[in-house]
Amino acid sequence: MLTDQSALLALKDHVTNDPENLLTTNWSSSIPVCNWFGVTCGSRHDRVTALNLSGLGLVGTLPPHLGNLSFLSLLSIANNHFHGTLPVQLSNLKRIEHMNFGNNSFGGEIPSWLGSLTELRILFLYYNNFNGAIPQSLGYLSKLEFLWLYNNQVSGSIPSAIFNISSLQDIDLNNNMLSGSIPSISHDLVSLESIDFTSNNLTGRFPIDMLDHLPGLKTLDLSLNMLSGQIPASLSKCKELQSISLSYNQFEGSLPPEIGNLSSLQIFYIGQNQFKGPIPFSIFNISSLQKINLRNNMLSGSIPSVSRELLSLESIDFSSNNLTGGIANDMFDHIPKLSRLFLGFNMLSGRIPTSLFKCKELQVLSLAYNQLEGSLPVEIGNLSMLQFFFLGQNHFQGEIPRQIVNLTLLRQFDSSFNNFTGTIPPQIGNLKNLELLNLGVNNLVGSIPPQVFNISTLWKISVISNQLSGHLPSSIGLRLPNLEGLYVGGNHLVGPFPMSITNASELTDLELSSNYFSGSIPDTLGNLRNLTYLHLGFNNLTSSGMSFLSSLANCRGLEYLGFENNPLVSGELPGLIGNLSGSLQTFLASGCDIRGSIPREIGNLSRLIRMELDDNVLTGLIPTTFGELKELQSISLMENKLQGSVPYELCQLNNLAYLFLTSNNLSGPIPSCLGNLISLRNLLLGSNMFSSLIPSTLTGLNHLLILNLSSNSLSGPLPIDIGKWNVLISMDLSNNQFSSDIPAGIANLKDLTHFSLSNNRITGFIPESFGDLLSLEFLDLSRNNLSGEIPKSLEKLPYLKYFNVSFNRLQGEIPEGGTFGNYSFESFEGNEALCGATRLHVPSCKTKHLRNSRARTKLTIYVALPIASTILVVALIVIILLRRKRKDKLSTQEDLLPIGSWRRISYYELHQATDGFSDSKLLDQVVDPNLLSTSETERVAANDCALSILQVGLECSVELPDERLNMKEIVTRLKKIRAKFLADQSLA
Repeated sequence: MLTDQSALLALKDHVTNDPENLLTTNWSSSIPVCNWFGVTCGSRHDRVTALNLSGLGLVGTLPPHLGNLSFLSLLSIANNHFHGTLPVQLSNLKRIEHMNFGNNSFGGEIPSWLGSLTELRILFLYYNNFNGAIPQSLGYLSKLEFLWLYNNQVSGSIPSAIFNISSLQDIDLNNNMLSGSIPSISHDLVSLESIDFTSNNLTGRFPIDMLDHLPGLKTLDLSLNMLSGQIPASLSKCKELQSISLSYNQFEGSLPPEIGNLSSLQIFYIGQNQFKGPIPFSIFNISSLQKINLRNNMLSGSIPSVSRELLSLESIDFSSNNLTGGIANDMFDHIPKLSRLFLGFNMLSGRIPTSLFKCKELQVLSLAYNQLEGSLPVEIGNLSMLQFFFLGQNHFQGEIPRQIVNLTLLRQFDSSFNNFTGTIPPQIGNLKNLELLNLGVNNLVGSIPPQVFNISTLWKISVISNQLSGHLPSSIGLRLPNLEGLYVGGNHLVGPFPMSITNASELTDLELSSNYFSGSIPDTLGNLRNLTYLHLGFNNLTSSGMSFLSSLANCRGLEYLGFENNPLVSGELPGLIGNLSGSLQTFLASGCDIRGSIPREIGNLSRLIRMELDDNVLTGLIPTTFGELKELQSISLMENKLQGSVPYELCQLNNLAYLFLTSNNLSGPIPSCLGNLISLRNLLLGSNMFSSLIPSTLTGLNHLLILNLSSNSLSGPLPIDIGKWNVLISMDLSNNQFSSDIPAGIANLKDLTHFSLSNNRITGFIPESFGDLLSLEFLDLSRNNLSGEIPKSLEKLPYLKYFNVSFNRLQGEIPEGGTFGNYSFESFEGNEALCGATRLHVPSCKTKHLRNSRARTKLTIYVALPIASTILVVALIVIILLRRKRKDKLSTQEDLLPIGSWRRISYYELHQATDGFSDSKLLDQVVDPNLLSTSETERVAANDCALSILQVGLECSVELPDERLNMKEIVTRLKKIRAKFLADQSLA
């Protein structure tokens, strides 16, 4: 006994804090050890057999001396604050059967010597800081019944040896960091009733044979892992199963209908997986079922009907699936104890079945985000236990029934995004437990019942986007001490700003926009210290010098501030704007008649993401301090009178996606550094005074969706690599001075819907590749210098609603197919050489234009070839004569004809013989007259072209080489001939 006493006194010495002084006052050598608190001795010998110090709040460590308690069979020090490691001397406790170190702060690895305690039946190490792997040696504990290691930091795999312990009844390893797969089970574990591996990092599939050897299993919890595969049908062999939880994994496939054979099942949780297919009808054959949760899967089909009494069923959660069809009318006839029903986020249709109102114990009803319709039955008043009622995002209509007043326990009611009409029942004011009331986005009329603002428990009121009218009570902020969110925007409310709202000290969100509120914005808004969201836009509010901004500096958590489109809020934007919350992300002040310059202090709002100051009367320069707003994603300064150039500092905003600067007086070149803003989606610089070229760097903005550079003084060619904007959907370059052909890269803009080049100096042809821009809806090329024909490929554009090529130099037939039948003459006027339908106010096309493919072939065969032949003949004559002269001395008289028989034809003689190369003497001998038998204008154009080409050929063949044309001169002359011919043809 002295040994035991010494060991226990050593433990007492290692306790550094004994809050109840039990060991201090009771564990004394003057008192027999067997009478000490928590100590139990054996009846045959006075040796300590049990030590239970659980729940005393003790702080300290375990001494090695405890290993001397050789008769100890129970050691429990759970629910204290012991720390350190378990001393190895505890391995001497060979008689120990029950060891409980749970809910302390022990650390280190779980000792492998625990495997030597062969009498151990219960090992509790839960809620500590043990780490490392579970030792394989635990598999030697052949008598072990309970192994609880949950809520530690144990890692590695689950030792397969544990499942060799045939006596095992309960294993709980949840909330650790275990990985790998679940070990297979190769022999029957008839005693095993509970497995809990929740909240680990387990992977792999469900072991196929695992459930074949667990006939007594009652609880299986594998949720919150990364397990995959299907639920094996062998699950039905576990006839004793009462609880299955597989939620939050990656299981897939269909649910086996054999689940219906689990006649003892009470809890079935498989939410947050990837299951597909229908819900098995057999699941509602389990009469013991209490809770079923299938949420957040991909289950489809209809909800199975319930054909038998399920007197224990309390909770059904089928939310967030792909369920369709109506809810069976008799579904709830057999579930009288149902208290929680979640069917939201599906595609259910039809009406609420009347049988639902038989569920008198229903506390939670969620039908939100479906396609349910009809009116809300008055029988809703029968559900007197209802506390949470969610109907939002459906197609319900009619009035909200006044019987809702019977739901006296109701805490949250959401009927938003429906088609409810009529007035808000004033009886809602009698629901004294109401915390949330959301009636937003309906068609409700009338005033908001003042009784609503007397419900002191309310923390959120939303009636946004209805047709409500009237005033807000002047005392609104005095009776709502818990109010956190008030949303009344998008109605027809009138009257002054409710000043008392500043007394609602818990308010975080205030949405009053899009009404007809008037009066001054109170300077006491700063009293709402918790305010994070304030939207007052689109009203008739005023503020002298925008003084309310000063008080808002007290709202240090403010993230959203909008007072846009209040035209009576005027004056200059004060520099104290820089004192606003460092958390501010959105600042909206457009349409407020703000004057003066933008203060430099705006650069202090370092967390700003969105800023809108458009439609004001701002002047001066864009502040360079904008460069400090590193998180800015959207800037809108449109429709002001800002001057100067775009500051380089804007190019440092790497997150900028939207830059709106249209309709100002900005000038200078467009900064090339804007090409560094790789996040840019919309770039709107139209209606300014920008000059010079489009910077080539802009084509590096690969994510650009909308580009507007219209109404500036930009010039030069269009970017040759315009095709890099391959996700662009809208481009407006109109009203500038661009002068080039349309680049071929335009064909890459497959998503383009809007394109305007009107009122520039664009030349060349309309590219055939426009016909590949199948998304195009708007195309304006008017008032340029385009020539050639309108490509018939444009007939392939199915969505082209607006088309304008007026006031160019186009010619030929106007296409008639596709959407061209919808365009009026205004789309084509100012092109004198166009022909087509009379409704377009152009001449009819009598013959096919020469530039069609057949005419071009005819020109090649009957004009170009004879001309080329003539030039070749003349050139050969000259060459032969020159060679003849060089060979005179080498030839004999017998081999040659007399020199006088050769007739040298000089350029002068040819000129004379053809009467100055007139068409009557030359052209009719070379060109097929059938080709020229068109209209007089066309014939003259063809004559001039052919004669000009002959003239070049003859000048290439003059006698003296120095007098012949060189290649550079030939190319220049031929280009001029081509240009003149095309111009003459456009007038034909």
